[in-house]
Amino acid sequence: MSGKNSWKRYKKYLYHNEKLGLTIDVSKMNFPNDFITKMTPLIDRAFKNMDALESGVIANPDENRMVGHYWLRNAALAPNKELTNEINSTLSAVKEFAKKVHNGEIVSPKSGKKFKNILIIGIGGSALGPQLVSFALGGASNPMTSYFFDNTDPDGMDYVLGQIGDSLSETLSVVISKSGGTKETRNGMLEAKAAYEAKGLNFAHHAVAVTGKDSDLEKVAIADKWIERFPMWDWVGGRTSETSAVGMLPAALQGLDIDTLLKGAAACDEVTRTKEPLKNPAMLLSLMWHYGSSGTGLKDMVILPYKDRLHLFAKYLQQLIMESLGKEKDLDGKVVNQGIAVYGNKGSTDQHAYIQQLRDGVSNFFVTFIEVLKDRAGTSMKVEDDFTTGDYLNAFYQGTRTALSGNARESVTITIEKLDAFSMGVLIALYERATGYYASLVNINAYHQPGVEAGKKAAGVVAKLQRTAFSHLRANTGKSYTADEVASSIGSPEDVETLFKLLLHAASNPDHNVKILKADTLTESQFKFIG
Repeated sequence: MSGKNSWKRYKKYLYHNEKLGLTIDVSKMNFPNDFITKMTPLIDRAFKNMDALESGVIANPDENRMVGHYWLRNAALAPNKELTNEINSTLSAVKEFAKKVHNGEIVSPKSGKKFKNILIIGIGGSALGPQLVSFALGGASNPMTSYFFDNTDPDGMDYVLGQIGDSLSETLSVVISKSGGTKETRNGMLEAKAAYEAKGLNFAHHAVAVTGKDSDLEKVAIADKWIERFPMWDWVGGRTSETSAVGMLPAALQGLDIDTLLKGAAACDEVTRTKEPLKNPAMLLSLMWHYGSSGTGLKDMVILPYKDRLHLFAKYLQQLIMESLGKEKDLDGKVVNQGIAVYGNKGSTDQHAYIQQLRDGVSNFFVTFIEVLKDRAGTSMKVEDDFTTGDYLNAFYQGTRTALSGNARESVTITIEKLDAFSMGVLIALYERATGYYASLVNINAYHQPGVEAGKKAAGVVAKLQRTAFSHLRANTGKSYTADEVASSIGSPEDVETLFKLLLHAASNPDHNVKILKADTLTESQFKFIG
C-alpha cells in the first residue's frame, strides 16, 4: 500500500478518545472494507451477551456463578444493594487498612517498627495482576516494597527470602487464594510461615488473607488470629480480579493510587459499552482478533509494549486471554478447540530476539504494539543531535511496525499518553472487555476453565502415586527396585513413566531419603529408601 493510501486508511480507522488518553490504530490489519458490516450479527450478539453479563445473569454455568468484575469499579451497577455495599465496604476497608499500616497504627509486633515490605503469596490471577501493577506503577518513594511467591518452586522462594533478608520482621505477608486449597499458594504460605518462625517471629502477626467466605484459608486465618481478612467473591474470576481486593490491597499497601486506577477502569468500561463498533475500542480490538486469527485461533497474538515497565503485560494477557478463550467446546456443545496463543516481552528488546522471524519467517501471528508517548517524568538528555533515548525507542517501534507491514505482517497499535494509574486501569478494563466480546463472537464461554481443573486433578493423581511408592520403599528399607518393579508392586504398571520421574526427582533431593543406584541405562536404575 502506498504511503498516501496508507495514510488515508490510517485516518479512516483510527480510534482516539481524549478522555481515556487512548488511541487504537488498526490500519495495519488488512481487513476488507466490508468486514465489520459482515460481522454485524455476531457483534449484535456480543453486545447483547455483555449486557446480560453485567445485569447479573449466570455466566458460569459450571459453577452456577455470575461474573461481575465490571461492578468492582462502579458498584452501583451490581444487581442488588447487598453486593453494592460489599464492594464499597471492601474498598473502604482496603484503603483504611493500608492507611493504618503506613501511619504506624499497625506495626511489626517484635520490633515495633512500621512494615516496609509486602510478601504477596498467590498464583495465576492472584499474582499476575498485582505483579503487573506493582512493576508498572511502583517507585523508590513508595512506603512499602512488594515481593512475590508466585509458584511452588523452593529455590524461587529462597531467592525472594534472600532479597528480603533481615527485614522479614518488617514484612507483611498477603496470602491470596479464593478457595484456600490451591496447592502452590498453600505451599508458599507454609514456606513463608517456616521462614518467619526460623527467625523467632509469629507468622500470624504478619499475615493477611484475601480469600473466599468459609474457605480453608479463612478458617486458618480465623483460628490463628491473623491481622486481617478481605473477601474474594465467587463472581470474580482470578484472571479478572485485579480491581478487587486481590489487586487493590497489594497496590494500596505499596502506596499506589488505587482510586485513580479504578477511575480509569470505570471510564473505559463506560466507553466500551457503546453499541457502535468503530467507537467502541474493546469491540474494535476483538474484531481485529477475529480477523487476525480467522476466528479460529489460526494465528498467534504477539504483544510488544515499548515500555520497560510493561514487560509483564504479555504474561498478564496470556492468562486473561488464553484461559478465557482456550476452550474445547462452544456454547452449543460443538468441539471447536478455540483459543489464541499469546506471547511477547517488550520493545526494543525483542528486535534483538524474535523480530527476525516475525518479519521473514512463518507468518502465523499478528502483533499488538503498545506505545507510550511520554518517556519519563522529566526531560531527557540528547544522546545525538535532536535525539534522546526515548526518541530512539519510538524510532525502533515505528521502524519495526513499518518493516513488518512492508512484508505483509499485520499489526494493531495501542497508544496511551503516559503510563500512570489511570491508563493502567484503562488497559486492564480494555482487555477484559475485549476478551469477553471475542468469546461471544466465536460462541464460547470465557468465564469457566475446565482445563485448569483437569490439570489440578491430574496433579492430585501424581501426588497419590508418590505417596504410595514412598510407602512401599519405606516398608522395604534397604532393598533396591527399578521403577518397573515399584510400579508392579503397587499395582500401577501403567504409571511407570510417571513413577520413574517421581523417583528420579526424589533421589535428587535430600527430603525423602530416597537413593538412586544408577545403571548404564538410566531407566534401569534402582531406587531404595535409606532410612
